[in-house]
Amino acid sequence: MHRQRIASVVAAAAVAAGAALAIAGHSAASASAGTALSSNWYASAPYLMPQSNNPPDPVAVMAATGQKAFQLAFILAPNGGGCTPTWDGTSAVSSDTTVAGVIDRIRAAGGDVSVSVGGYGGTKLGQTCANPAGTAAAYQQVIDRYGLRAIDFDLEEPEYENDAAMTNELGAAQILQRNNPGLFVSVTMPGTSAGTGWFGTQLLDKAKGLGFTPDNFSIMPFDGGFSGAASQTAALEAFHTLLMNHLGWDSATAYAHEGFSGMNGKSDAAEYFYQSDFQTVLDYATGHGLGRFTFWSVNRDRACGASTDNGICSNVPQNDWDFTKFTARFAGATPP
Repeated sequence: MHRQRIASVVAAAAVAAGAALAIAGHSAASASAGTALSSNWYASAPYLMPQSNNPPDPVAVMAATGQKAFQLAFILAPNGGGCTPTWDGTSAVSSDTTVAGVIDRIRAAGGDVSVSVGGYGGTKLGQTCANPAGTAAAYQQVIDRYGLRAIDFDLEEPEYENDAAMTNELGAAQILQRNNPGLFVSVTMPGTSAGTGWFGTQLLDKAKGLGFTPDNFSIMPFDGGFSGAASQTAALEAFHTLLMNHLGWDSATAYAHEGFSGMNGKSDAAEYFYQSDFQTVLDYATGHGLGRFTFWSVNRDRACGASTDNGICSNVPQNDWDFTKFTARFAGATPP
C-alpha cells in the first residue's frame, strides 16, 4: 500500500494565474502531443508523483534508463467533498497547468503517461460520486484533459472495503473502457501471501459479475509480511490461481492478465527489496508472460543522503534510477 505517498510533500511551484483560453490551449497541447506507445510501455510504467515527494525530472530519468512511460499519481476527490477530479485532493484537474506541463515534456521526449486514480488514503471519487456513471464522468474529465491512452485504478483502503465505492470504481472503469477504444486499463490491489485478501477476491467476483475485464489485475506484494523476491513470486503464483478460480480463466489467460506492483528498497513495514529481488521477480514475470511489471515509486528510486525520508529515497544502497531500469527491461528496452 502506498503509505508514504503523502509523507514528504514538497509543494509544486504555484500555478500562475491564467485566462481560461490559455488553460484550454495547454490542455489541447497535452491531448495532441506525442504518439501512442505500445501497450508494453503502459504496462511497465512506474509510479511517479509529479507534484510532491521531491519529484525527479522525468526526462532525465528517461535518458538514464530508457523508460518511456510513467504512472502519474494520484487522482482523488476534492478534500472538501464532491465528484470532480483533483490531484491529491487539492489541485483541480480542470485548472491544472503544472502536471500538464510535466506530461508535455515527457511526450516531447518521446514518452507518454498513464494516470493512477485512488492510492492509499485520501477520499476517492468512488466514495463521493453517486453512481458508476458519475464516477466515470469525473474520470473522463482526466482522460480528456490530458489526452490519456492509459489509466490505472489503484483500489486500496479505505475505499477497498466499501462495496458501494467498489461498484462505482469498477463500473466506471468498464464505462471508460467502452467509451475510449484502445484505452489501457489496469486495476491494482493489495497483495497477501494468499495472492490477495478477502476484499480482493470480492473485487474479482464483482468484476466478473459486471463482465469487466481490464488489461490486468495487479497485486502489491509488500507491506504484508513479505521478505524478498521468493515471497513475492509465491504470492504472484497464488494470485494466478485466484484469477483462474474466480474468473474462470485458463492458466495462460490468467498469467497474461496478471501484474506485479512492487516497492523498491525499504517498505513502509520495514521490509527490504533490493535490485536482486527485482531481477528475480522480473525473471518470473517475463518467464510466465505476466501482463504488467511496475513499482512504487520513481520518487524513491535514488539513494538517501541527508534525509532518509522513505517518500523520497529507497534506504538501500543504489545508484539513481536502478529500479526504473527493471521496468524498462520489462517493456523490452535495453537501459543505457
